Amino acid sequence: MRVMAAKRTPTGQGPSQRQLRVGELIRRTLSDVLNRGEIHDPELNAMPITVGEVSCSPDLKVATVYVMPLLGTAPVEEAVKLLAKHRGELRHRVAAGLTLKYAPDLRFRPDETYDRLDETRRLFADPQVQRDIEGENGGAGEEEE
Repeated sequence: MRVMAAKRTPTGQGPSQRQLRVGELIRRTLSDVLNRGEIHDPELNAMPITVGEVSCSPDLKVATVYVMPLLGTAPVEEAVKLLAKHRGELRHRVAAGLTLKYAPDLRFRPDETYDRLDETRRLFADPQVQRDIEGENGGAGEEEE
């Protein structure tokens, strides 16, 4: 499980506890529905999809779902397209698992967390960055003495 990145609102505050809690409930529900193959589409059921994060709007009427097909089984754009095609049925399944007055509108987006992670690993592997890190660690020890 991964912690949702705090998205800043115009007031400078991150998401509320309610937004985080509802987002996590939606993420779990969608993961279960996709894992059990409850959607009546053979293409979608054949594609293993991970739901990495769900970010809810402050009024909880819109939920942005970040998804990624596992193991490069399909292009992420195809997974997003298939999920968007069945968004009404997925919304109905999510609504059944929540106790909200309104079921949030689901919007599917590619999860770019893994791409950023790969880029971060590449940067840390750079010899110049390694040299800078070693220099900082060596300098920190000398200042303490």
